[in-house]
Amino acid sequence: MEIKVNFLDKLRLEAKFDDFTVIADQPIRYKGDGSAPGPFDYFLASSALCAAYFVKLYCNTRDIPTENIRLSQNNIVDPDNRYQQIFKIQVELPPDISEKDRLGILRSIERCTVKKVVQAGPEFVIEEVANLDADAQALLTLQPGSDSLTYIVGKDLPLEHTIANMSGMLASWGIKIEIASWRNIVPNVWSLHIRDAHSPMCFTNGKGATKESALASALGEYIERLNNNHFYAGAFWGEDIANAPFVHYPNERWFKPGRKDALPPGILDDYCLEIYDPDGELRGSHLVDTNSGNAERGICSLPFVRQSDGEVVYFPSNLVENLYASNGMSAGNTLVEAQVQCLSEIFERAVKREILEGEIALPDVPQEVLAKYPAILAGIQGLEEQGFPVLVKDASLGGVYPVMCVTLMNPKTGGVFASFGAHPSLEVALERSLTELLQGRSFEGLNDLPKPTFVSNAVTEPYNFVEHFIDSSGVVSWRFFSSKADHAFVEWDFSGQGENSNAEEAATLFGILKEMGKEAYVAVYDDLGANACRILVPGYSEIYPVEDLVWDNTNKSLLFREDVLNLHRLDDDALGELLDRLENSELDDYGDIATLIGVEFDENTPWGQLTVLELKLLIKLALKDFDGAHELVGAFLQYNDNTLERGLFYQALNVVLEVVLDDEMELDDYVVNFRRMFGNERMDAVLGSVEGSVRFYGLTPTSMKLEGLDRHARLIDSYKKLHAARAKAADRA
Repeated sequence: MEIKVNFLDKLRLEAKFDDFTVIADQPIRYKGDGSAPGPFDYFLASSALCAAYFVKLYCNTRDIPTENIRLSQNNIVDPDNRYQQIFKIQVELPPDISEKDRLGILRSIERCTVKKVVQAGPEFVIEEVANLDADAQALLTLQPGSDSLTYIVGKDLPLEHTIANMSGMLASWGIKIEIASWRNIVPNVWSLHIRDAHSPMCFTNGKGATKESALASALGEYIERLNNNHFYAGAFWGEDIANAPFVHYPNERWFKPGRKDALPPGILDDYCLEIYDPDGELRGSHLVDTNSGNAERGICSLPFVRQSDGEVVYFPSNLVENLYASNGMSAGNTLVEAQVQCLSEIFERAVKREILEGEIALPDVPQEVLAKYPAILAGIQGLEEQGFPVLVKDASLGGVYPVMCVTLMNPKTGGVFASFGAHPSLEVALERSLTELLQGRSFEGLNDLPKPTFVSNAVTEPYNFVEHFIDSSGVVSWRFFSSKADHAFVEWDFSGQGENSNAEEAATLFGILKEMGKEAYVAVYDDLGANACRILVPGYSEIYPVEDLVWDNTNKSLLFREDVLNLHRLDDDALGELLDRLENSELDDYGDIATLIGVEFDENTPWGQLTVLELKLLIKLALKDFDGAHELVGAFLQYNDNTLERGLFYQALNVVLEVVLDDEMELDDYVVNFRRMFGNERMDAVLGSVEGSVRFYGLTPTSMKLEGLDRHARLIDSYKKLHAARAKAADRA
């Protein structure tokens, strides 16, 4: 994690990381003002808090209340060497806790990350650099010896070269990557989390059988998502980019809708239109680009090559964002390597959907076949030893598709997790199934798995598949676990041979789609030096329902974005119109405004917590519709999960409105005790909100210029680096 430090007045310091700011000072005896803890005090507190976190985690997973558990830490300083200290952590447990849980809680503290880092002895490197932001890859420190090169199936270059090449590309684009965490909880299963140090909303997770393969995986996914603009999907990119010569890519084209908002000629083809617009309901306004919101400019469309005949077909960027999420994106050492990964991913998700929604029972992989892959078997045995039964299944549906499945059961909670992986090589597909299962997960994280069901509707509901796509946390049918398989086991192999193996495999996978009667459309993004691509298979690789283009399009943000950002500047008429749109747009009252309008607010602020319901409430309050506001305050207090401070504000507002709306009560009779209960500052805000002197309490003013929105600014800064690199590359071409 990158922590930037600013020097404030006197001895005060400011550390900024993610969306947080920490102020440090020194005690008066050390010439400070004593206005904040000192740096060493924060260090001491971190180990106590970390220990308490693991206690809380242990208790939460076992439904043990923590109200009567007390924890403290004392540091005992050696009088002869103040750098030699003992950290004594003591826990007071209530008498009704079992001996097993007493030992479990003490062992949980042993897992404290701060403790382990201190015990291991971190290495400090202190150096001067010309520019902090230019030292882009300082944390990617996996540097095997020059005589050691690691080749794995599916990669056209050794892992060491792959990592070096991708790290260099990111550095050349001005993107500073940091490794946030590593995990290796069973043998031969590694995962890590990497992110942009400046914009941590841009992150990826890598997985693999070794730490090198996991790092290569994470970097490859990062480059794939950069080249496909996936990190910035749904976000408002600002007016400057909206009016730039290009918004997404230099080769994009803009099409004006026809008369009566008809779809313009030139976008899509007849094959796609039959899939995306079967009932003739799709209109040009449905396809306006969400990121720019520039409806006057038309429909931003991106070129894809139709594989059946090589023709270029333009897909609206809005359509791609709405339906495909990250499915079918990849980067590789070569284009064919990337295509194999894209197509494997498409088959993995489509076959997974067919199996789960069809409640298909899969055949077990025979033990003699698993024995051919001892490294994978060791990882599976590691899970079994931890008390998690593992089922290894052939998901090829009779040898038709290159897909495998590893399913984990958690007897402690009754939850299950079906993880799928695909690749032309059975071994790689199986390895991917296992590493995907544990990507970014601890053993405690396996306690949150959903329980299987015999209720078919719960499995076939469209958004269950979306949950499976996001993190495989969707529901699985009990029928999936039947020992009577619907297909026979096949020890399949779609892999190619020799130096051109990836090219052969790509041709094989495209051939399977062709035999199915599916068209594939490919966009290649190699202008920045990466080999990245995106493959769309209409009617097969969508993640979200096609109906979303008409009924739940992300560009509904355009109905609200400008007015919400200009909220403090709207007069009563404009506020009334905004309220009408909010109430008549069938929005989820508990959906967050940040997602609705595509702006990354700091999630620790009222803007970041703001829901549709709360926004409607604040507008009604500003319009002095006290009856309507009071009704929504009740709903907010009953259902909304907001901060304690925000909840107390609305609790105070609720009682004030009850008095105001009652003709037999006078507010002056209650204000004194309201102030004693809720405090003067909070009551000033509440009374000001009712009287009209305070509008939209807690929401700081902003506008379409996005001033004051540091988190969003960092996201857009990340995209502007990419945008500038594309413009420069286009100028050279």
